[in-house]
Amino acid sequence: MRGLSVNYVLHRIWMFVFTIWASATIMFFVPRMAPGDPVTAMITRITAQGGRVEGSAQLIAAWRERFGLDDPLMLQYLQYLKNLATLDFGYSLAQFPTEVSEMIGRAMPWTIGLLAIATFLSFLFGTIVGALMAWVKTPRVLKVLLPVSLTFTAVPFYILGIFLIYVFVFALGLFPISGGARADLDPGLSFAYINSVVQHGTLPALSIVLASMGFWALGMRGMMITVAGEDYLTLAKAKGLRPLRVLFKYEVRNAILPQVTALVLGLGSVVGGTVLVEYLFGYPGMGALLYQAITNSDFTVIQGIVFILILTTVTAVLILDLVYPLLDPRISYERR
Repeated sequence: MRGLSVNYVLHRIWMFVFTIWASATIMFFVPRMAPGDPVTAMITRITAQGGRVEGSAQLIAAWRERFGLDDPLMLQYLQYLKNLATLDFGYSLAQFPTEVSEMIGRAMPWTIGLLAIATFLSFLFGTIVGALMAWVKTPRVLKVLLPVSLTFTAVPFYILGIFLIYVFVFALGLFPISGGARADLDPGLSFAYINSVVQHGTLPALSIVLASMGFWALGMRGMMITVAGEDYLTLAKAKGLRPLRVLFKYEVRNAILPQVTALVLGLGSVVGGTVLVEYLFGYPGMGALLYQAITNSDFTVIQGIVFILILTTVTAVLILDLVYPLLDPRISYERR
């Protein structure tokens, strides 16, 4: 690939592997630094809900042995690395004998569908708004109205979610309050099921778009101002090119590179879900699953979700570094 050297590619691959190992190691030790363990927490929850567990001490000991929680920490760590290398996340400690891969497989499509669309729409609208805010030929009315759309940026996702629930669910009754789809419908490509999925996902996606598009708009506006005085723009205007062509082919094209970088990183991390938004709307995605795993001290589920998040994010960064020369010919990693 033009602009890339073999040494640079090998260095990036080494950093890719090292980042995954370091992140996975931190992910292994941090949950174990918290007080308690998942088996004891499970017994405690059952007791708190009014249940009675006969022989709880023997049950806790048996489960700790079953999941290797009594093994030396280094042995647990080596077994953990071996399992990650084969993407074997084992069983959920809180919902045994359900496998972690099965739980993630059920939740991931919901999160990817919701956050991928919400992130793309936020990027698209925010980039357009930012470009128009900085463009000198933007109509005066738009220059007054467009900054109003950025006011939602100061509001957290979950606060917007509560506001949207109050207005569109309780006041107007236009959308369902929680879930990913109607429980009485069979999953499939039927119109009724797709319509239900869209209805359940509209408010969570809208809260994300409204709260995040301002960041894209401010970033794009700043980059547009940065390139405004470049010589190639002066030349393009002197050649008599149409204003819209100058805007999109010269200004936006040269200002959008940092936006693309942030978009790739954002798409790489969508599998982690938006915990508070998914929990607030009862959306069956990765964020809600991670929240449940944390509250239940479910080490294996936490490790599985975070590892996939790390893997996708680091992979996105690696791909971005390798394709940068294609996005901007001025970028070269070849030694001169």
